[in-house]
Amino acid sequence: MFFLLSKIIGFVALPSNAIAIVCGVGLCLMVMRWRRTGVCLLTVGIVSLLVFGYSPAGNVLLLTLSERFPAWQYDGHDPDGIIILGGAIDPAISAARGSVETNGSAERVIAALELARRFPKARIVYSGGTGNLVTDFVPEAPVAGRLLETLGISSERIVLESDSRTTDENARFTRKLVSPKPGERWLLVTSAFHMPRSIGVFRKAGFDVEAYPVDWRTRGWVDAFAPFDRLSAGLASSDTAVHEWAGLVAYWLTGRSDALLPSPRSD
Repeated sequence: MFFLLSKIIGFVALPSNAIAIVCGVGLCLMVMRWRRTGVCLLTVGIVSLLVFGYSPAGNVLLLTLSERFPAWQYDGHDPDGIIILGGAIDPAISAARGSVETNGSAERVIAALELARRFPKARIVYSGGTGNLVTDFVPEAPVAGRLLETLGISSERIVLESDSRTTDENARFTRKLVSPKPGERWLLVTSAFHMPRSIGVFRKAGFDVEAYPVDWRTRGWVDAFAPFDRLSAGLASSDTAVHEWAGLVAYWLTGRSDALLPSPRSD
């Protein structure tokens, strides 16, 4: 039930979808009896479209998340395992085309390959099922596993978790699958803006991991003052940020995360 509700609420909460809904309702009201209310809603929708499409609002929301955890620094102690969260591969298109098709978060896979070669004794865990409600239910992890093997990573090192649909399930299912031992060092690879929520659920699941953020969407706080030159780019940034903030709030309220906005060090 949580998965279904999260998808429905997440769809409505995205600025691009919310704006379309508001404008659509406004137009409907305009052709009916409530013209004044319709005009007000349509005005709100247009103003919101301009704000989220051209202003740096999306970047400000993203930066608050992506700057929370700094880039990982090697201290001479090799990790025992590396966990990569799914979201970088489109499994349905990959299956249909017979090739590995990545998306805007492909840096997760690139980082996995880099870390696997840098730390040859570490286990490589790819956690990713399918979170789709309307397309083919093709899990992501097996596609990633084949890619890792093709690029030279031994199958003996690869662990695939293909049942998870949410970040919460990523944490719980991965912990159960790998059974981390006390004193082991595990890195968690995911997009920088997704790291606070990911760390929160892994801590809640009792799995102590270190953040290895990738897929930075901004240059830093300098982008908090830079407007977008394309409406679609601003909306995309706003959608990503609002989706992640909605997830943080929902996970905290339902007890799936140890904090509303997890910090680099656990309390």
